[in-house]
Amino acid sequence: MEIISLTQPSPKERVSEKSEAQVLSFGEDLGEATFAAIFDMDGTLIDNTPYHFKSWQMLFKKYGKGNLSKHEYYTNISGVPVMETIKKVFGADHNEAQLKELLNEKEDFYRKSYAPFLAPINGLENFLTALKNAGVKMAMATSATIQDIDFILNKIPIRDDFDAIVNSTMVSKPKPNPQIFLKAAEKLNSTPADCVVFEDSLAGIKAANSAGMKVVAITTGHTAAELHPVDLVINDYSELTVQKLTALFQKH
Repeated sequence: MEIISLTQPSPKERVSEKSEAQVLSFGEDLGEATFAAIFDMDGTLIDNTPYHFKSWQMLFKKYGKGNLSKHEYYTNISGVPVMETIKKVFGADHNEAQLKELLNEKEDFYRKSYAPFLAPINGLENFLTALKNAGVKMAMATSATIQDIDFILNKIPIRDDFDAIVNSTMVSKPKPNPQIFLKAAEKLNSTPADCVVFEDSLAGIKAANSAGMKVVAITTGHTAAELHPVDLVINDYSELTVQKLTALFQKH
């Protein structure tokens, strides 16, 4: 595992021309990339995980489920579909309609608290442009609800960067099962071995490894030491270039 610790100036405007994108790659002519990139959303494209944590804490406290610790959240809830956790915590004494109401209450609290701060992780938009200009096929594979996906992508103009978006309703088994990443690879017409997954959660990292894909972890919710096994660890996308990803597929 390689841990990147580079200091680069903050990106100003999103680049759109290939010649400009190659500056992000230190000027190397990359040609057409032969790998595909799959991105988680929460905690990976945006640093919203603390707001999800607060909304879960509110729900636990309001309905007498005790105090949710940060360790419990980041270990067992982060990266898992919301309804999976709702059913696990509240399913014994709530019917289906009540579980949906709990989900909506949790998500409403999250959106209202996060909306004023909604922003992409530093360097993301320039990095997506560099990938696109290098011919990298991209997908989003997220446990988030369709409403949450729209909440994010209606504010951050990156929807068109993705060739496919796979959400939790399109698979039967949630992370840490690899199904969602395998579905994304299928939609990109790529083999798992030719894919790199960007993830922040332990469940997502386990899923990506089980899928047989390369893994780049981002430290929005865990320290670098906690994110394993992965191929690369970054703090944000200003530290990453297209050829660093290419190098992952050249290792033997």
